Parts: sequence; C-alpha cells; structure tokens
Amino acid sequence: MAENKKRHYKLDLNTVIDYVIEKNLFDDRKNLESEEIGDGNINYIYRVKDRLTNKSVILKQADVLLRSSGRPLSIDRSRIEAEILKYYENTAGKFTPKIYDYDEIMCVIAMEDISEYKNMRKELMERKIFPKFAEDIVEFMVKTLLPTTDLIMDAELKKLEVKKYINPELCKISEDLVFTEPFIDYKGRNIITEGNLEFVEEYLYNDFLLHKEVALLKEEFMNNAQALIHGDLHTGSIFINEKGIKIIDPEFAFYGPIGYDSGNVIGNLFFDAAYNRFSEGFSEEFENWILDTAANILEKFGSELQKELVAENIVDPIRKNDLYLKEYIESILSYTMGASGLEILRRTVGDSKVIELHALKNGEARIAAERMLIKIGKEFIKNRSTIRTKADILKIYKNSIN
Repeated sequence: MAENKKRHYKLDLNTVIDYVIEKNLFDDRKNLESEEIGDGNINYIYRVKDRLTNKSVILKQADVLLRSSGRPLSIDRSRIEAEILKYYENTAGKFTPKIYDYDEIMCVIAMEDISEYKNMRKELMERKIFPKFAEDIVEFMVKTLLPTTDLIMDAELKKLEVKKYINPELCKISEDLVFTEPFIDYKGRNIITEGNLEFVEEYLYNDFLLHKEVALLKEEFMNNAQALIHGDLHTGSIFINEKGIKIIDPEFAFYGPIGYDSGNVIGNLFFDAAYNRFSEGFSEEFENWILDTAANILEKFGSELQKELVAENIVDPIRKNDLYLKEYIESILSYTMGASGLEILRRTVGDSKVIELHALKNGEARIAAERMLIKIGKEFIKNRSTIRTKADILKIYKNSIN
C-alpha cells in the first residue's frame, strides 16, 4: 500500500480491506470481508464488515472514469459530496449518515452503514406506505436549503460559497438529460418504448409551447443560485424505514433553485403510482397515499417556508416584507411543480430510466404507463403556477389515465 498512498487509484474488493486498515477504520483485518454494493452509473461503493463484531463501514469512491461509460469526469464531485454530507450532518443530522473520513487524494468517503434503512424506490415498488415521509422530507429540505439562501446567509459569504460549489460537469449532465434531450433529442440518446414514438413526437418533440416553458425553467436552473441544493434528490437517493429517512448521494450539489430538489422528490413518486396502476396487485390504498404524499409535500413545504421566513430570521432589510416573501415562496412552489414534470419526462423518455418502468414487462402496460406519465409531466410544467393542492394534482392524475 505504501507506494499508493500519494496517488489516486481505483479500489477493488481486496485493496479496500487494506485501505480501511490504513485509515484506522478497523483495528484488525483478520475477520474483515468486503462486498461491492453500488449499482449506479458513476461511482463505486463498498461495504467492509467485521464478521466477528458485525461492525461495518461504507466507502464510496469517485474514479477518474465514469463507471458506466468509461469517459472522464472530474473527481472534484467527490469533494463536493463529502462537504455536503458533512453540512447535512451538522444541520439535519438525523436525516443523513455519519461521515467518518474523507480522503481527498483517493476521493473516498467513509461513512456510516445505514443498512437498516432500505432504498425508497425499491420499497415503494412493494407498495409499502410510510406515513411520516412527507413530514420528514420537508423538514430535511427546510433545514438544509434555507440557511444557504441570501435571505439568511451573509451576502458576501454566500457569493464565496457559490464559487466553492461550482459543479459544471454534473450540472451539464442535468442540463442535457433533464432540460433538453427529452424535448429535442439532439444527441440521439433517448430510449422510446416501441409503440410510443408517435406519441412522444406529438406530446414532447413537436410541442413548442412546452419547449418555451422548459427553456424558462432551464434558464433559472443555470442562473438562479438561490440555495445549496442536493441536485439529485429522488427516491433512489433516499433510504427509509418506519423510523425515518436517510439522504445520500449529493454529488450533483450546487447553488441552484430550491424548487429543483422539492420537485425531484414529488416527481419520482409518480413512477410508483404508475407502477402500482399498471402492474399486478393494484392497491387503491397505496395510490391514495402516493397522491396524498405528493400534495402534502407541496403544501407542507410552502407552509414550513412561511414559518421560517419571518423578519427576525432575514438579514436583508429590504426583504423583510410580507408581500415579497409571499411571492418568493410562490416562485419556489411553481418551480417545484415544473421540476416535478421535468423529472417525470426525463426518466420516461430519456436514457436514464427508472426501475419502475423497466419492471413493466407487459408491452401494453408499459406503453400505457409511459403515456400517463408524459401527460402528467406536461401538465405539471405548463400549469406549475396554479398547482397547489391535492385537488389540483388529483385532477391531472385522473385526466392522464383516460
């Protein structure tokens, strides 16, 4: 190991054990075992466990080459992720794993093993209901997003923070995959289910009013450094059980619009609504809970922002103004619904699919599910300024099934 200490190299199942001993994460290697547990496109994730004591640690490593395609990608994303996770630990510790170490040369984050929590996307596919989820995710977002706005943070410090978390390569991924390619397939990477091409062309590729609305959302994503956002806050980045949630994977973090995070959370719930409706074992109870949860997140987020954005918490005197704050919150909720629609559409027609759609093996069911999602996504984008209640969401959902 000594010759490797001052350079970056990719860990494997053997060297990861050497690594945890070198880092004093374990005292003795005799009973250690390792496994690779990551299945993402970008990084490598290992669990190292002591068979005797059951102590375990998770290590996430960023390599200089993307795991999926092998193309180069800046490893500074690992530094950003480590710092964001530490920030989450300080501001909303119950919602994030503990961070034990960050190795800036190896780009390895050593963190708490949260195995008692399960991947939320997979749990929802089993139609499990989590009554506290809306309350928990709203608390997490309010605690982590608002302190980084210039309503709360000193303006000079905020500008330095924006510079610190510039994340151009991962932002470019979002700008292409979320805001451009689902509507203009200029790179030829979209994956359209057979039988749905004409529908996609009509509803997405040829709807130029929709393109205008998406361009406005993209403009704000690229230029509104509103708060330090997670940048990829979907149900695959949330682990959950009956006790609560744990948030991981903030490597896409940068200073952007608050509603992008809240919108990603809400949008991803609709994949499970679609999977529930178009796969065997439909549950009306689960469907009602999903729709209730989407609406509750939107409504609770607005009300909690209003509670926190009171005069005594705001540093800028001109913005201690109820009329301004009302409009500020409204703009966040509008962007939330727009981002929800974007997330739905990009996961439905883009090349970054979700397992809920892959799992629909019946061709007719998948076509129907995708068409429903496309209709919902479009409505969320086009009507983002008026969607505020469960009744609004339910109307769009019911209309999309026809």
